[in-house]
Amino acid sequence: FLLLGYQTLLNTDMKQECDHAAAMYNMAIDYKKRKGYTAKFLLEPKPREPCKHQYDYDAQTTMAFLHQYGLANDFKLNIEPNHTTLAGHQGEHDVAIASAYNMLGSVDSNTGDELLGWDTDNFPMDLRETTAIMQIIIKQGGLETGGLNFDCKVRRESVDPVDLFHGHIGAMDAYAQGLRKAAEIESKGEINRMVEERYLSWKVEDIGKKIEQGTATLEECIEYAKKKGEPKPKSGQQELFEMIRNRCIYK
Repeated sequence: FLLLGYQTLLNTDMKQECDHAAAMYNMAIDYKKRKGYTAKFLLEPKPREPCKHQYDYDAQTTMAFLHQYGLANDFKLNIEPNHTTLAGHQGEHDVAIASAYNMLGSVDSNTGDELLGWDTDNFPMDLRETTAIMQIIIKQGGLETGGLNFDCKVRRESVDPVDLFHGHIGAMDAYAQGLRKAAEIESKGEINRMVEERYLSWKVEDIGKKIEQGTATLEECIEYAKKKGEPKPKSGQQELFEMIRNRCIYK
């Protein structure tokens, strides 16, 4: 499924249109249950096209829609990285946020041209991006009933029939290599340990644990801040993270 959107607010009732979309999805859910169909539906975020403003702008917008209308138990997201870059994120962003909330169902394995403002559906050939996406899929234990769908097109100048073979083979190789590289990164565990260390104070300090458990009060946080004083800045070490990743990808 895709949510649609609008061209101008002058002639649009957004709430009514979202209500109608949710009503249609509820009819589809009722129909599938009556037919004995047990799989989840997939909803695909897209920031523009065919409308100027889409109601399913990105993964977080789409998840908010599903939760607002009580549809989250019957849907997961199909993420197209090309759409994610059109929304202003890196290609792996929507895969990551959907996975974080157990809403990642499938991936349209294409990519876009970040210099162009439309849906180009390039074959994915960037090993950095495929590795990042496969890391997320490994962490969540696979895609269950979903998969990698090559929703791609050759470029305008690629006019020979063999270009279709090169595109599909090259893209499958990029994801296969990405899977191998992601498995190596996960196996070594260095990046995961560094991320865990970055957030360690939330697990070991009493105030951090209480905030995560939802039992801390604002007054407690104020008293903690007064007692501790100005926090000492700690490096995010982005360059080190990138260097460790690159050692696995490009060796």
